[in-house]
Amino acid sequence: MADSGSAPARSRGNLPPLQLHVPEPRFRPGDQVDYSHIVVPPAGAQTRPDETCDPIETKPLCVDLIRVLDDEHRAVGPWDPKLDPETLRRMLRSMALTRAFDDRLYRSQRQGKTSFYMKSTGEEAISIATAFALDREDMVFPSYRQQGILIARGYPLVEMVNQIYSNRADKLKGRQLPVMYSARDYGFFTISGNLATQYPQAVGWAMASAIKGDTRIATAFVGEGSSAEGDFHAAMTFAAVYNAPVVLNIVNNQWAISSFSGFAGAERATFAARAEGYGIAGLRVDGNDILAVYAAMQWAADRARANGGPTLIEHFTYRAEGHSTSDDPSAYRSVQEREEWPLGDPITRLMRHLIALGEWSEDQHAAMDREVAEEVKAATKQAEKNGILGHGMHHPFHTMFEDVFEELPWHLEEQADQAIRERRTKFPDWKPEVPESRS
Repeated sequence: MADSGSAPARSRGNLPPLQLHVPEPRFRPGDQVDYSHIVVPPAGAQTRPDETCDPIETKPLCVDLIRVLDDEHRAVGPWDPKLDPETLRRMLRSMALTRAFDDRLYRSQRQGKTSFYMKSTGEEAISIATAFALDREDMVFPSYRQQGILIARGYPLVEMVNQIYSNRADKLKGRQLPVMYSARDYGFFTISGNLATQYPQAVGWAMASAIKGDTRIATAFVGEGSSAEGDFHAAMTFAAVYNAPVVLNIVNNQWAISSFSGFAGAERATFAARAEGYGIAGLRVDGNDILAVYAAMQWAADRARANGGPTLIEHFTYRAEGHSTSDDPSAYRSVQEREEWPLGDPITRLMRHLIALGEWSEDQHAAMDREVAEEVKAATKQAEKNGILGHGMHHPFHTMFEDVFEELPWHLEEQADQAIRERRTKFPDWKPEVPESRS
């Protein structure tokens, strides 16, 4: 029998041959960038339905783009959350602190102090606005570019650096990849490197909150590439069927690791439009406009708390840096993309808004940048005293077998003892900074 995989194409009558479509990005390295295909509507032109509206009323907002800050740096339209200047300054500082943290830890990875890092440059407004819009008790199921939520909620920077360095003070005991934080006391669920797993987890948590008659809601984040995972659709189904009090976010930053958003379906429709097919509310928001993101998140959170059901939010933004320290974006996209991105930089936009209000100045902004840089520097210096990559100041070997069973089974005790003996045999001169827990 002939191999069907290598058989020549056959035509039947006058039927045209079938063709397979493979998405291609508009720009590759060296290309001139033209973003004229992106429709940027006027700020303030989008209607704001009531939080308890029928999901069908949000259909126009799934293809539009909710914007608040206009070209004159004013907050306009019905989505303006009308935040006071002090709150705006706190949000600006949180974004600046997040970017300063990213910049320094990126350099730490290049210096060999840690194995891996992921920056959120250009996407800070999404995480900071979320932290400010949600209640402190609400549970966040993040992806790996929402470190700003921890920072805005006041999680100690030194604890974040300890985790990145996987040192002896790392509360996760070196078991997680750097930047995969977990902070239950701060409403921050453990980050998973397996993409989209957090979506059904968030929906399940929200369902449990409803079953218990609690008042806390959940929110979850994925990148647009991860929205092609099966977990995304399972979560959407459960959220819709059980009217779960959850806000589901897609951060559409245009690129997965090296493939553009078309491979996740962006050529056919907006990601927010998927809400319509599941019968839930959907919003599409300018992800570089922190006021618009805040307003959208607050709207969706209020809807969930009022038992109006889930909301899917697409944050339309751009990943300004590489996917991670293991990535070189110049190998697959034009360097002009970042410079030409039509929605600007989120920190610059909020800064200019505050200046237009007469509540900020460029000198104040420069002073703030210096201040947050020093704050991050102090945190990294303190964390480095607990060890960095390859310096041996880590948790004892025995801890890798702990924290699964209440009482360690005999066979794991044997494995732990064997691991310690083999380590001593292989490195007889090595003296751990932390005493071994087994003799």
